[in-house]
Amino acid sequence: MQPTIKTLPEKKLIGIRLTMTFANNQTVKLWQTFGPKRKEIKNSLTTELFSMQVYPHPFDPSFSNLNTGFEKWAAVEVSDFGTIPEEMESFTLAGGLYAVFHYKGLSTDTKIFKYIFGTWLPASKYYIDNRPHFEILGENYKNNNPVSEEEIWIPIKPKQ
Repeated sequence: MQPTIKTLPEKKLIGIRLTMTFANNQTVKLWQTFGPKRKEIKNSLTTELFSMQVYPHPFDPSFSNLNTGFEKWAAVEVSDFGTIPEEMESFTLAGGLYAVFHYKGLSTDTKIFKYIFGTWLPASKYYIDNRPHFEILGENYKNNNPVSEEEIWIPIKPKQ
């Protein structure tokens, strides 16, 4: 599976974040909290959802320490930060170069990330960049469904 390399412009997001670890994954709780409140965001640009991870620097692509904390966001892209609903926050996603993988399957299947970080990345012309990683959940995303589709965006920079 080869990604598409894309340059992402800066984006404004509004959503909810939780600090978690892979050992104590709180993703379900995050989305259960965000889902009902999502309608309160009045200036969404699309219906797509952002599932974003802000990892500590340096990023460990082997995920060897499952107790390392990171921020996970459930968010949508907005036109501006003029109105931020209660219990939500704004986040400016810096633009830059990304490897975009079209993924079809269960979101709980980690094989795609093992491929990205264990096979594709080492053989590529890129390093991981210190920016958020995210998935875009569009109209073909179906939670806990093997035919679900999403885009996985990995921040990259060229090797020198």
